[in-house]
Amino acid sequence: MRLLRFLLVLGFVAGLGTPAVAADPVAVVRARLETVPGLRIESGQLINGKPFFVLWFRQPVDQHHPDGKQFEQRITLWHKGFDRPTVLHTTGYAGIDGVFTAEPTRLVDGNQVNVEERFFGRSTPATKDWTKLDIWQAATDHHRIVQAFKALYGGKWASTGASKGGMTSVYHRRFYPADVDATVAYVAPQDTVNEQDSYVDFIQHAGTDAQCNEALRTGQRNALYRRATLLPILVRQGLKYDHTFGSADRAFEAAVLDTPFKFWQYRTQANCLLIPGRAATDQQLFDFIGQIADWSSYSDAGTAPYLAYYYQATAQLNWPDVAMGTTWLKGLLHYREAGAAPAAVPDGIEPKHDDAAMADIDRWVKTSATRMLFVYGENDPWSAEKFEPGPGTRDSHWFTVPAGNHNAAIAGLPTALRAEATRILRGWLVSGR
Repeated sequence: MRLLRFLLVLGFVAGLGTPAVAADPVAVVRARLETVPGLRIESGQLINGKPFFVLWFRQPVDQHHPDGKQFEQRITLWHKGFDRPTVLHTTGYAGIDGVFTAEPTRLVDGNQVNVEERFFGRSTPATKDWTKLDIWQAATDHHRIVQAFKALYGGKWASTGASKGGMTSVYHRRFYPADVDATVAYVAPQDTVNEQDSYVDFIQHAGTDAQCNEALRTGQRNALYRRATLLPILVRQGLKYDHTFGSADRAFEAAVLDTPFKFWQYRTQANCLLIPGRAATDQQLFDFIGQIADWSSYSDAGTAPYLAYYYQATAQLNWPDVAMGTTWLKGLLHYREAGAAPAAVPDGIEPKHDDAAMADIDRWVKTSATRMLFVYGENDPWSAEKFEPGPGTRDSHWFTVPAGNHNAAIAGLPTALRAEATRILRGWLVSGR
């Protein structure tokens, strides 16, 4: 009897003397994934001891006509366990190559399904019918994915994303509120009325040093005064790096207009010392704008991956008008909408603006939203217009990272607030509250 127990502990198969082979975790998950209709497995591998898959899910180009033309939407799955919570993550843009875990995924030790947005990256129909790119179509993509994967992952679900990904997560909840148990939206703007921007005014008061914002305004004026000498530098740099511009002059103006916005979006008050003064050379001023706004992002190649965003912003999402109220630039601007979303949409594509879309989202959050957790950065310009609670909002929470920018996260909150936000999230997904 003692010998038998010894053999069993060593993993021998009784009567054969052959060591038992542990099941391959990738193969186990793959076998389950193969049962999901419409799902194609591109690859699967073990990363940090857990199965990671690149997948493609078949979607209707028009969700109103599910039997019509189809396209494949790219998904990645990092599997922790069929009994673990699952986090649906999106950037709202192209997907993320390689392994990535969002903060909520880490906090609940869950599975993660990462979805590439329709019309972005490789999740693009063969023929682009731009009228099929709207928030309901994208929300229905997510709905079909959640319903398909719930057959395997039956535990609690949350959706999450940052910036446009956070917006996308909220839109999904508005149209399919029961798909997930909770949503964590990071630095997600809600520009309800496009003509009533608060962004430029917000930037003028960001941080605690008024001289910093005056230095940024001076830098803008300085650059536009020197347009005749700075523009040739941009053209030469474009030639050097093979960057073309539909209009170098318009690209130059857009970058200058965006500089204060992008400064507070991704920098902190500590970077105020880097702002060039009036005595700066042309090259110093040009380099500073490049470091903050990134000249290449205004090139043809830089804007092309975001065409779908500019279309969405023009049609439904709305956009920040960085020229609105810039009285200190009076007489220096050549283009009314150099930095606006419609200026980036090529001729031939004419989005029809839908005034009602964001008003509907705003109304839903204020009257019906439940189990939503929002995180904003105090100095992030995108927080100038954010999602706000209303009389019908239930079990939802707003947190602001002090002096935070567009990278704000739960981890950046003060200790007590970080613990509270973590407790709320885990209560929704782990303890089954």
